[in-house]
Amino acid sequence: MLQIYIYLYRFIDVLKHLSSLYRLLGDDARLRLLRLLAVERLNVTELTEILGIAQSGVSRHLGLLKDAGLVTESRDGGYAYYRLSSDLETGGPLASLWSLLRGQFAEVATSGPARADDAQLREVLRIRRETIEGHGSADASEGRQFVPGRSWAAWARALGLLLPPLEVADLGCGEGFLTLEVARWARRVVAVDRSERVLQRARALARRRRVTNVSWKRGELDRLPLSDGAVDAAILSQALHHADDPGRAVAEAARIVRPTGRVLVVDLRAHDEQWVQERLGDRWLGFTDAKLAELMRGGGLTDVTVQVGAHLSGDPFTVLLASGVRAPAREARTPVRRRKATPAA
Repeated sequence: MLQIYIYLYRFIDVLKHLSSLYRLLGDDARLRLLRLLAVERLNVTELTEILGIAQSGVSRHLGLLKDAGLVTESRDGGYAYYRLSSDLETGGPLASLWSLLRGQFAEVATSGPARADDAQLREVLRIRRETIEGHGSADASEGRQFVPGRSWAAWARALGLLLPPLEVADLGCGEGFLTLEVARWARRVVAVDRSERVLQRARALARRRRVTNVSWKRGELDRLPLSDGAVDAAILSQALHHADDPGRAVAEAARIVRPTGRVLVVDLRAHDEQWVQERLGDRWLGFTDAKLAELMRGGGLTDVTVQVGAHLSGDPFTVLLASGVRAPAREARTPVRRRKATPAA
């Protein structure tokens, strides 16, 4: 009889725990948060950006979910990152709860709010990747580059000094690392990005480096906030695979350069690393050489070239460099007036 009471009390405890979990998940914000953490580990700042909720609110929701065993916390680079607890898939009451959650996530996947969250998640992951790339270094990734006085950055700056002072557009500029390098030799740089938060970071970086010849503009790659023929050259560096319509993005880049101006695209060759779409927000898995050339010509560019820019043995990613020239404006022809034949006397 005592054993029956023990089992009964345990069963009641399980029911109470499940009841508290279901009440906890009755909040839409917490469900949205769990759906995001089922895809990628995120920190409070990133979740705040995606959900549009005050940071204090996000922290409170995370605390409740963590106490309930639904979310785990780990530290990386001074940040606390959260993700869905692995206990949800290890059996017991939480496993049945996870089954219900997965069904609910699948049901709302095509809804407006879920699609908006997914779009914001892609943007946050894009910013994260650009931050990592901006602070990374080719020297640090390959030991043989550690030679006193040898520096890819110095070489690039030296080559930039050989160019005439151009007006350049950096399209999809991110946090402005490339923009500020171009600004060393360009007369003026116009930097465009879709995220105002990213542009604020870029402006702050420019102020710290005392760079004053850059104009920062918010805009989309397929609807650039620049007039026709506004610059001498346009750069799309690791931006095209984020574009909703790569062809239109190239055409817009061609539109804003002056006749005989040049468009330069730096992007990834086609690859099979599908994880970049989930973790980094890439829309396209790179482009074949032929496809990139087709996009350039389709955008109205001539003298198109596509070549390998960088590749390391064993690395699944190859960087392509594509270049094209906007055709010179045709000279207007003055119509020749035909004289009427003079009647014979």
